[in-house]
Amino acid sequence: MAAVLCALVLPLRADPPMTRLRVEVKNLSDKPVERAAVVVRFVEGRSVVKFGRKIITNWELRTNQEGVARIPSIPQGKIRIQVIAKGYQTFGQVFDVSEEEKTIEVKLNPPQAPYSAHQ
Repeated sequence: MAAVLCALVLPLRADPPMTRLRVEVKNLSDKPVERAAVVVRFVEGRSVVKFGRKIITNWELRTNQEGVARIPSIPQGKIRIQVIAKGYQTFGQVFDVSEEEKTIEVKLNPPQAPYSAHQ
């Protein structure tokens, strides 16, 4: 009976699979965008360790001179990445992360011309 109980409890104590994430931010001419704000939010996934409660993980950082932001290990699942940089449109998208290491390349568009119905 004790062996069966141990066999059921040990998988509950295992850590969820983790991913090391790298976000590369470039403009349309493939030049790196430095000092862009990168916000990574874990949006979907469950941990057996937390008895089904949601894992809440947020990272806010900036890109370096090469346009790269490195996020330490985060749980695998769906994440939302938002990139904000001066002089570019804001980027936002949800990605499904299931590898140990993943690189996501983000291309930022220039701002659109303002639209007015009064012209």
